[in-house]
Amino acid sequence: MSPVVVASGRNNAAVTAEQQAPVSMAVRLQLAHAAVQWVAARNGIDLLHIKGYALDPTLREGRSSTDVDVLVRPDHVRRAARAFTDAGWRRVIGFETGSAFSHSLTLLHPVWGYLDLHRLNPGISQGSFGRMWERRTRAVIGGFPCPVPDLATQRLIVILHVGRSHPSPRGRRDLERVWYEATPGEQNEVRARAEELGAQLGFDVAFGRIEDHRDDPAYRLWKVESEGGTRLEEWRARVHAAETLVDKVRLVVLMPLVNVEHLENLWGRPPTRSELVREFFARPARGVREEWARMRRPDA
Repeated sequence: MSPVVVASGRNNAAVTAEQQAPVSMAVRLQLAHAAVQWVAARNGIDLLHIKGYALDPTLREGRSSTDVDVLVRPDHVRRAARAFTDAGWRRVIGFETGSAFSHSLTLLHPVWGYLDLHRLNPGISQGSFGRMWERRTRAVIGGFPCPVPDLATQRLIVILHVGRSHPSPRGRRDLERVWYEATPGEQNEVRARAEELGAQLGFDVAFGRIEDHRDDPAYRLWKVESEGGTRLEEWRARVHAAETLVDKVRLVVLMPLVNVEHLENLWGRPPTRSELVREFFARPARGVREEWARMRRPDA
C-alpha cells in the first residue's frame, strides 16, 4: 500500500485531503493506520499501534479518536522519525515539549492527519518494549495488518491514560469499559501485566491510590498530571522524576526557554523575534502569579 494520490485535470497532480471529496474521520483514521504501518514495514521499524482503532472492538465502544498513536521500539525511534518525515509527515511538536513525560513526537501529514510517535508509554518501564512485542497480536486496520499489544496490555494502556489525565466523564467511562466490565480473570491478567511492565504507579493512580507511592521518584509528576498544578510544580516534578543527572540538567536548561513549537501551533504562524523576547520575559511573570495563587488557596 502506498499513500493515496488523486488525479486532477491534465497534470495528474497530487491533492491534499482538503481538496478531495469529503471522507469521514473514521475512514481516514483507519487508512492512516494502514499508511503508517506501510512506512514502518518498508523501513524495518518495529512499532505497536495503540489506542484508537488499534484497540480491541470490545474496548473501543463509546471512544473516539482524532489521530494515530504508535509505540516504537526505542532503538528504532530515530529511524522512524526520519522515515515518516521522508514519507510526507512534518514535525509539529517535539518529544521534550509535547508533554510532561517527554514521551511523543507529533507529526502531521496533509492526507493522513496527525501521528503521535511514542518513544515510551507513560507509566510503563522504558525497557519493556521487548516484552510487549513478544506478546503482540495483529489487528486489520484500514485493510492492513497492524501489530498491536495483547488484550491485557491494551486494557493497561487505557488505564494508565486515565491515571495521567484529570478526572473526567471520559475517564470514568474508560475505566468502566476496560476494568469494571472485565471478568476477575481479565483483571488479574491486567494486574500481572502492570507488575511485569513496571506500571504499578500509573495503574494505582487511576484508582485513586497515588499516595501509596510517595517514595517513588515519579510520584510528584503523576501527582501534577492527575490532579493539576502550576508550571513550576510540573517542571520541579519533571526534574525530580528524571532518571539520570544528564536528563535533570537538560530539563533545567529547557525550563526557562520559550516553547516555540507551541506558539507556532497556537498562533498558526512562526513567532517573530520580538514576540519571542516578549514571551521569554512573560513566562517568569506568569509563573510567579501561578505560585502566588497556589499559596493563597485554602488547601495549599
